[in-house]
Amino acid sequence: MTTRHTDVAVIGGGIVGLAHALAAARRGERVTLFERDERAVGASVRNFGLLWPIGQPADLYPRALRSREIWLDLLKRSGAWYAESGSLHLVRHADEQDVLEEFLATTPAAVENGARMLTPAEVAERSDVARPDGLRGAMWSPTEINVDPREAVPAVAEVLAADFGVEIVYGAAVREVDLPVVATTAGAWRAERAIVCSGNEFQALYPDVFAAAGIRRCKLQMMRTGAQPPGWALGPSLCAGLTLLHYKAFAHCTSLEPLRRRFAAELPEHLAHGIHVLVSQTADGAVTIGDSHDYGLTHDPFEHEAVNRAILDYFSTFAALPRPAIAERWHGVYPSLPDGAADLVAHPAPGVTVVNGLGGAGMTLSFGLAEDLLAHA
Repeated sequence: MTTRHTDVAVIGGGIVGLAHALAAARRGERVTLFERDERAVGASVRNFGLLWPIGQPADLYPRALRSREIWLDLLKRSGAWYAESGSLHLVRHADEQDVLEEFLATTPAAVENGARMLTPAEVAERSDVARPDGLRGAMWSPTEINVDPREAVPAVAEVLAADFGVEIVYGAAVREVDLPVVATTAGAWRAERAIVCSGNEFQALYPDVFAAAGIRRCKLQMMRTGAQPPGWALGPSLCAGLTLLHYKAFAHCTSLEPLRRRFAAELPEHLAHGIHVLVSQTADGAVTIGDSHDYGLTHDPFEHEAVNRAILDYFSTFAALPRPAIAERWHGVYPSLPDGAADLVAHPAPGVTVVNGLGGAGMTLSFGLAEDLLAHA
């Protein structure tokens, strides 16, 4: 059998693999990307479709903004739907307002990029979904972008192939990397370098790297409504107080502890299941609502309706949709690092780089991470 040649072999067709394929191709390298399935079906297409710079800690916020710029270029090239919608962190309690005001006072980069507090009247001007009763205001951030991941991820792959010359081989599982040979179920390639972005399938290649890192899997449950009325738009993506406990951007705030104590008393099941609630729109007008977070190496394959009910109950405290009926329920699984690290980057063999463990920030950070890594390759 003929052995084909490439400069860089990228293993994994999710958003992390696509980002590294793009970064290598932009450097003028021949890139071949291998995806074991016929299309990406993992965490990259099972998420909110939110690019969420505002949730990233200060050291990763610039990377998130660079990723945002790359996303915009790719989305414009592809013609895929997107909305530069921004986000609203809705405030319904004084302790939530305390956290957000401390965040703005201690995070100048977010303020420089437009984050600020809004009054209830200003919230109403931006969103007719946010419930006005009991609303104290919101933190507005203009940097968040909403895409439909089921459309955007394959659209990015098409742009990489058409505009950047990336060879994408679907249905090809990589059995072994022993450079210069990359052995796959579709044959062998010779490559100078390999970048392994295997996502949730991290036990397939270099399992010792992942075992040493203590990587685990996060299972999340999500839902999607049917299409909303014609012409309706969500506007800004929405979240509320529980989200302040989830994202590392707020972890430094000393005012977070009173908020945590209140939720421990009022919503212990939500905390036990790692629930915080984001709301985003899709290309056809449906609305995605979620999610929960359950961490472990192995998860059962079942979805738990009590968790979905808890998500929807909290959603109903701060938002209301014209057509709230749920049309789809699913779960996703993504790798997560136990020590709070932003990513796992390892070099298990000469010429081989393993990139994984971005947790729930893959859509937000992958393109910037790839640019940073390949700039120093």
